[in-house]
Amino acid sequence: FIKLIFNFMKKINIIFIFFSLCIMAQTETQQYKVLKLIDDIEIREYPPVMKVKSTSKSNNGFGKLFKYISGDNESGTKISMTSPVYMDKENENYIMEFVLPKKFNEINSPKSLKENIDVYLEKKIICATISYGGYTNKQKEIYYSEKLISKLQENKIKHNGKSKVLVYNSPYKIFNRKNEILIELDSFE
Repeated sequence: FIKLIFNFMKKINIIFIFFSLCIMAQTETQQYKVLKLIDDIEIREYPPVMKVKSTSKSNNGFGKLFKYISGDNESGTKISMTSPVYMDKENENYIMEFVLPKKFNEINSPKSLKENIDVYLEKKIICATISYGGYTNKQKEIYYSEKLISKLQENKIKHNGKSKVLVYNSPYKIFNRKNEILIELDSFE
């Protein structure tokens, strides 16, 4: 029981430190170009970007990624937090991804020391997004994913049907929160 409390407090401290840093510092936001607006959705082009990804059976990827950007990596490099944080579930695995600041590339991005933490270059993607406010939850994620897919089908835009959740704010920000659902497109003219 004491071990459970200790582990819980350790996780709370990591999360508190992270979100304190986010509140105090201006975070870099991943760049994209809007190709088209269709009502409340955007068709976007994201250029190639370095990401670090955690894959696990439980939803504990945040702590692992936070340790990586805090210097628990091959070179001991501390890396600034960026937004958004990508969240996904694939089969039984939870996936969480941080975008690395734009100064990082395939050569200077520090390698991870941990298993299930991958640093990689994401290729250019074309996707559709829809935004929503407040704190994200499963009901909102389902609702906005279905709304986005319906709008894409209505406009005969081919997509992979796999949605990701993008969260832009720390949990401490109460007002004017921004979340998005993103679906990669098969092609876009």
